[in-house]
Amino acid sequence: MSDRPRLKLTGVVLDSPDARKLADFYRRLLGWDAVEDEPEWVVLAAPDGGAGLSFQTDQDYVPPAWPAGPHHQRMMAHLDIEVDDLDAAVAHALAEGAVLAKYQPQQHVRVCLDPSGHPFCLYLPGA
Repeated sequence: MSDRPRLKLTGVVLDSPDARKLADFYRRLLGWDAVEDEPEWVVLAAPDGGAGLSFQTDQDYVPPAWPAGPHHQRMMAHLDIEVDDLDAAVAHALAEGAVLAKYQPQQHVRVCLDPSGHPFCLYLPGA
């Protein structure tokens, strides 16, 4: 028997100058519902019960550069989103307000930037 306490990852938090605006982008992108919606804090629930996404307003937020160079704000984390049709998923993301990153390091992955500049990857499984 382990002495380690039970730990469960329940979500990932993304900072933004406007939590509600960024949460609305991911709500439309993923089709998830908000379970908390305050002016500076929004939580989206994963429909399968997995870890959700939360968003908090940070007036001093600085978007990361992708790819980062010397003296750039570096990405601390990014989201990987599995898709079944890469072209359709990219078109959907762009229609909802994402921007396709200029630098694309892999053929089966498309790096996009959300409205706050966070990179996220759309990818095909097993490719």
